[in-house]
Amino acid sequence: MSVASQTGSTTSGRAAARAGRVLSIDAMGGDKGPAAVVAGLKRFRGDEPDARFLLHGDEAVLAPLVRDAGLSDVVTIRHAADVVSMDDKPAQVMRSGKGTSMWSAIAALKAGEAEACVSCGNTGALMAVSMLQLRKAEGVTRPAIAALWPSRNPSGFNVMLDMGADVRADERDLVVYALMGTSYARNGLGVDRPRVGLLNVGTEEHKGRAELKAAHEMLTGLAARDQFDFVGFVEGSDLPSDRVDVIVTDGFTGNIALKTGEGTATFIAETMRASFRSGPLAMVAGLLGRGAFGELRKRIDPRRVNGGVFLGLNGTVIKSHGSSDETGVRAAVGLAYRLARTGFAERVAARVASAGPLDQSARTDRDADQDAGRGGPRQDAPGAETDQAGRT
Repeated sequence: MSVASQTGSTTSGRAAARAGRVLSIDAMGGDKGPAAVVAGLKRFRGDEPDARFLLHGDEAVLAPLVRDAGLSDVVTIRHAADVVSMDDKPAQVMRSGKGTSMWSAIAALKAGEAEACVSCGNTGALMAVSMLQLRKAEGVTRPAIAALWPSRNPSGFNVMLDMGADVRADERDLVVYALMGTSYARNGLGVDRPRVGLLNVGTEEHKGRAELKAAHEMLTGLAARDQFDFVGFVEGSDLPSDRVDVIVTDGFTGNIALKTGEGTATFIAETMRASFRSGPLAMVAGLLGRGAFGELRKRIDPRRVNGGVFLGLNGTVIKSHGSSDETGVRAAVGLAYRLARTGFAERVAARVASAGPLDQSARTDRDADQDAGRGGPRQDAPGAETDQAGRT
């Protein structure tokens, strides 16, 4: 397939869909520019030769990059003259961002011309544009960003959400996050029966805010029916452990944890590098342990797990880190491809819908005590008398 401009590009996009799985890529939003994005696509193509791409951005810039990378047969360029900067406010982009590469990339996903979308751009703007165009899935109040956290599990990762889509989350949101996270663990990591934990300041059931206690009670009732194991509260030390597969928290806490983890991994790598250059003996030790240390560096490299998944939308959107190089872009595109292959967005929507209305059960212990004082009934945990839902 030849590189095409916006004229006639819809036809080209549909032709690509027939030829192989199509991903929509925002080429312009990252700190390292479109060259890093195209280089990442080139590296990913070696993993999945049948993949096709709709690449959104300035055609004059992208066309030579695509040609020089040897991707002209698998890339269709959608010209978009404008770019969403990291400083742009989401509301501003929603009002006047229709000419941007980010808007164009989401529009292609909405139109069914691609099966997933990847962008390195402004996180708030990407979430706002995605919600505006794709809309929230039924039963979702606040979408979440899920990321993979390196762990001692057989898969090598835990799923953690929310990582910053919304700083708020009540008990109902936390339960929905858990349901979406279990679907991600099944489809993204191949975990048959995910273990879910709520991030808290301690593992004791009496600790934490009221919404955490209420979510704990609700998840205890949902676990058997929805085919996951609820391990209760987990602490920060459990993030890389093999005790849990899905870690649920609000976006404020999750984003701080994510940035702390990325900063720590970078600090460890830089410290090791400096230590092994500190003298002749250290250099010899570095050479002797090069294989082991290389494996450690690879395991904690944030680029290897690059890509936050927007959960709770009618479409699969991957937020790649703004500073992603070709290695990071390759990882994010690979994640998008794997999720597209499983029909991930539809499975997440089915998982949330299977839980039914949660609002009736999203009640704090204080509400229940008030009912008891009035002699009123207390709502049972959801799903107690519901037939077991199919696995999604």
